[in-house]
Amino acid sequence: MTARFGRTELPEQQAKALRSAIRVEWFTLAFLAVAITMVYLVMGNSQAMKAAWIEDLLSLAPPIAFLLAVRLVNRPPTAKYPYGYHRSVGVAHLVAGVALFAMGVFLIVDSATGLIGAEHPPIGSIVLFGQPVWLGWLMMIVMALTIPLPVYFGRTKMRLAKELHDKVLYADADMNKADWMTAVGSIVGVTGIGLGLWWADAAAALFIAASILWDGVKNMRAAITDLMDTRATTFDDSNPHPVTAQINDYLRDLSWAGKVGSRVRDQGHVFHVESFIVPKGGRVPTLRQLTEARDGCIDLDWKVQDIVLVPIDELPEEVGGSDRSRQSERNR
Repeated sequence: MTARFGRTELPEQQAKALRSAIRVEWFTLAFLAVAITMVYLVMGNSQAMKAAWIEDLLSLAPPIAFLLAVRLVNRPPTAKYPYGYHRSVGVAHLVAGVALFAMGVFLIVDSATGLIGAEHPPIGSIVLFGQPVWLGWLMMIVMALTIPLPVYFGRTKMRLAKELHDKVLYADADMNKADWMTAVGSIVGVTGIGLGLWWADAAAALFIAASILWDGVKNMRAAITDLMDTRATTFDDSNPHPVTAQINDYLRDLSWAGKVGSRVRDQGHVFHVESFIVPKGGRVPTLRQLTEARDGCIDLDWKVQDIVLVPIDELPEEVGGSDRSRQSERNR
């Protein structure tokens, strides 16, 4: 089976990473199905456990979004969608971010209300094998069991997200980190109730809600800026993507090219590139020279799916050109 994003065939390393990512996401969904059921059965009236359960439900969104996006981006471009379906990754990213943000706000209000109202959540007992058992012990055991796998999933997805330049996969890895932190917070909250600290449960729920809200804000901001065609960044949005500089350096080394500037936008997994070139001596390059330059840029990085080379007399200001046109306009 050939792995493709649109019409771009993946290199072997990325094709292998994609297959691994799909498997990991299916394993994540299976784990979450079990974890959600277990937490629901023991959560009782604890606000921290309720927040943890809702956080687990929200954790379903990123893996589902990733699996759907992978299926959509395999579709070839059409007359209606001439750029292909790569933006489906960004749309899925935005939907997940909005869901996290909305639920984070809800949980913060709910937890703060309980804390201000000095609500004392009761944790009762159940009978197991003929012996009464405090339900808090079961809560802590269940939450402890949900810690190891999210740690493993998060590290694995972070590595695969970097290889595939997949921001939904990165958001999911970030969510897995929130999952195990939520489990730890829930254990602390339930322990506090057992020690007579009624406020510990609401405080732990507030901490979990703040973590969910932060994940929502961060992912929403990243998805919106990508859909607005901000300059391409690395998979974690920490720095401009190095492919822009690589393309500019390659084009500047061509014998016929003078000044060079490129703008690169993130289409989801792949990039759309517009490179502006001021030819030396004002000589228009031949079709062969432009074709060789295009192919050379595509060979630099598998993510360069579409590239347009534009011979021009002066670079646009946003890619390093002068502001002479602005000055002329002001003088008039």
